[in-house]
Amino acid sequence: MKYRSTRGQAPIVDAGQALRAGVAPDGGLYMPQSLPHFSPADFSDTPDLASLAGRLLSPFFTDSELDGAVPGICADAFDFPVPRVRIGTDDTAPDCLELFHGPTGAFKDFGARFLFRAFGALGQNTDAPATVLVATSGDTGGAVGCAAEGVTGTRAIILFPAGRISPFQEHQLCCWKAPVEAARVSADFDACQALVKSAFADTALAARHNLTSANSISIGRFLPQMSYWARAALDTFAETGTAPGLIIPTGNLGNAFAAILARACGLPIGPIILATNANATLADWFAGGDYAGRASIATLANAMDVGAPSNFERLSDMPAGQVARVEQVEDNDIRHRIRTIHDQTGYVACPHTATALEAWHRLDDVDRAARHWLIGATAHPAKFADTVEPLIGQSIKLPPMLKAALNRPVRSHDLRNELGELARLLEEPA
Repeated sequence: MKYRSTRGQAPIVDAGQALRAGVAPDGGLYMPQSLPHFSPADFSDTPDLASLAGRLLSPFFTDSELDGAVPGICADAFDFPVPRVRIGTDDTAPDCLELFHGPTGAFKDFGARFLFRAFGALGQNTDAPATVLVATSGDTGGAVGCAAEGVTGTRAIILFPAGRISPFQEHQLCCWKAPVEAARVSADFDACQALVKSAFADTALAARHNLTSANSISIGRFLPQMSYWARAALDTFAETGTAPGLIIPTGNLGNAFAAILARACGLPIGPIILATNANATLADWFAGGDYAGRASIATLANAMDVGAPSNFERLSDMPAGQVARVEQVEDNDIRHRIRTIHDQTGYVACPHTATALEAWHRLDDVDRAARHWLIGATAHPAKFADTVEPLIGQSIKLPPMLKAALNRPVRSHDLRNELGELARLLEEPA
């Protein structure tokens, strides 16, 4: 399998080279030159997520240093449950696909754990340690820090926007031991993301520190996220005989693009609906406007506070018609849906999951009855207790993996939104 840049001005590379680089030299994002094609029968002997992931992802890493290593990486990385939970008792009630049972309580654990195990395997073949540079709007950084801790041959630098994430998220970003460093940037997420891209664009800086990425711009992040959509779709298809629809909370488009790519590989996935918050870039584009990135707006669903989603470049690289609709969900609707879904069913949703539940409630009866729907439940509600608990009138029990993070001491750096500031942090010894 070879990879090309979305901008078409960079050399063709293999998977290992694409992982190490993160971003193509021309500033584009790496895409597979071709896609493997599967049928449901190809996964008949893969009873769990890890075995399915090994089968699904292996073709994307052929003829690279990771050829043959992917099943073992998946078995090690995907060692936690991914339950489907029915929301309500009606025949058309959707399932929440709970993606938050990993060590940091968010779906980002899937990509981060795969990615750093892949980096560990690649690091066995080089003397040059990688510096993983990542911007986070909330959950990515915690997953990256957890996955990077203890991995030899790598260093992780996590940039996050000051005052734009929850107190729990900030603690979870800043509690990891070296070689993980967290930096609070006086800017919004889009500026943090632009700062990361500027560092990659500085070829001397990137080469000196062997920079690579752990954002969903990396193939090592979005490719493994195909796995849980594939597993849930195959199981639902086996039960109902119809390809399920997916409703996915969307910020930087990595999670949604993983589902789109899984469907393009032949997995039984029906319409894909994107649920966004008040950041209207994708909603305006889908309504017929030109794509226009803009400054992000702070919302209750803060991990989706993205005004210029990087993976739009990958979506634009695919044939038209990949997205069935985009539902924009404002904060008042998020509050209403958290409260109502709990009152009606007892289910406790985080603000991001609530955007997708609201999008499902906007479907008409015909669309609801046409197929079963899967809701991406992307983060544990305990991470957003300050928002959720007043709405449901009760406290949320903190799961053991999140409680353990709160017991760790924290440390961080403060940065101005300047490349020189970031360069100085990179120069500090690991």
